[in-house]
Amino acid sequence: MTNVIDNVSHEPVAGRAPLILGAPDFHAITEAVAQPAERATPLAWWLFFLPSLGMLGILGLAVAWLVWEGIGIWGLNQPVGWAFDITNFVFWIGIGHAGTLISAVLFLFRQKWRTSINRAAEAMTIFAVMCALLFPGIHIGRPWVAYWMAPLPNQMGTWPGFRSPLLWDFFAVSTYGTVSALFWYVGLIPDLATLRDRATTRMRRYTYGLFALGWRGSARNWQHYETAYLILAGLATPLVLSVHSIVSMDFAVAQLPGWHTTIFPPYFVAGAIYSGFAMVVTLMVITRKALGLEHILTRFHFDRMARIMLVTGSIVGYAYAMEFFIAWFSQNPYEQFTFVNRAFGPYWWAYWTMITCNVLSPQVFWCKRARTSLAIHFVVSIFVNIGMWFERFVIIVTSLHRDFLPSSWGMFYPTTWDILLLIGSFGLFFTMFCLFVRFLPVVAAAEVKSVLPAADPHHATGQRATPAMAGRLAPEGAH
Repeated sequence: MTNVIDNVSHEPVAGRAPLILGAPDFHAITEAVAQPAERATPLAWWLFFLPSLGMLGILGLAVAWLVWEGIGIWGLNQPVGWAFDITNFVFWIGIGHAGTLISAVLFLFRQKWRTSINRAAEAMTIFAVMCALLFPGIHIGRPWVAYWMAPLPNQMGTWPGFRSPLLWDFFAVSTYGTVSALFWYVGLIPDLATLRDRATTRMRRYTYGLFALGWRGSARNWQHYETAYLILAGLATPLVLSVHSIVSMDFAVAQLPGWHTTIFPPYFVAGAIYSGFAMVVTLMVITRKALGLEHILTRFHFDRMARIMLVTGSIVGYAYAMEFFIAWFSQNPYEQFTFVNRAFGPYWWAYWTMITCNVLSPQVFWCKRARTSLAIHFVVSIFVNIGMWFERFVIIVTSLHRDFLPSSWGMFYPTTWDILLLIGSFGLFFTMFCLFVRFLPVVAAAEVKSVLPAADPHHATGQRATPAMAGRLAPEGAH
């Protein structure tokens, strides 16, 4: 690590990595963040957007055919009544957890390194929640009455199932999505005002100005902004723990071997953060290079994300081991059979794919060189995303396909429509992310500026930092 200057004393401190490279000033940050939204649409964006749009069309086709024919087009059967649909639902909810963690929890703990990645992670959260909300609605078999999942008054004769786990999901996911959207939008307001003031056409100026809500950058504006941001961070923080805990209760409240366990809430939360950070890494490796943000999104940020993935991946691996221990210690033959069947039964390939991707692949991050290699980051993040999808598949399908009576045993085989719906959900996610990258600032410019040396109240007094020094200044909490 190069030596940097301490924020308060302005003395060199060894071991802190700079958050922003190249000693940019405020204007340089504005130019770097605003340029992708202001320039002509590059060819590379179209090469990514058009396939994503095609996958989104597949989603529309799959959902339309599902509404026309019913869920019989899926591979669901007895005893496997849940499969790809709920697997995809839990997977996408997990993807959305990294955004809230980065934005809210790390903000409250004053971790300054989050400023380069929080905007993209927040957007990713909203798009993942959109994908997740799709599946409970179409899984009920009659999507035109999906509003029955809401707590409607019984005078309408709908008799909503207030004891159904789907109702818990409705409250949890809708609250999570609402707070995440507000958090993302409030953080966008200063940057939307910047794009409004830099707009060269009337349409762009009016559009950005409408969503900037009259922002003028006054002291009162900033005071209200910081208060609202802090309140939303406080509201969002409990959701990191509560949302996936509630989703885990869909399984844990069932009297089914492999599901009925108290380890599910912390296990699901750690897995959600794990998969969410993996998706952030996947997207940021590409976005960083495509938008020329190497000086804002540095290897230091990837090092920190690798450490979080290593910790949460180890927690997930510990949970896998504890599931087997609990099954053995319980001396319940049904529980024991379920876990032996997972590892050595007909779906052994899914189980060992899960173990390899989720437990073994992130162990490479014990090596410092691996934590700063973007190629290794990208490969491991893809493995983790695959492994976390298979984790949900293993939990759901392998626990259902072997019922208590051998005469009730059955196998689940996905149909073409199961696979197309999975592909289509990725189409929705990537299409929304492409539009976000094209028309909105990917990096929170106002927050990145707050970690620059010039934003330090001590910067202009005492020993002034030279431009070379300023490029190496790192705020407190960056180490």
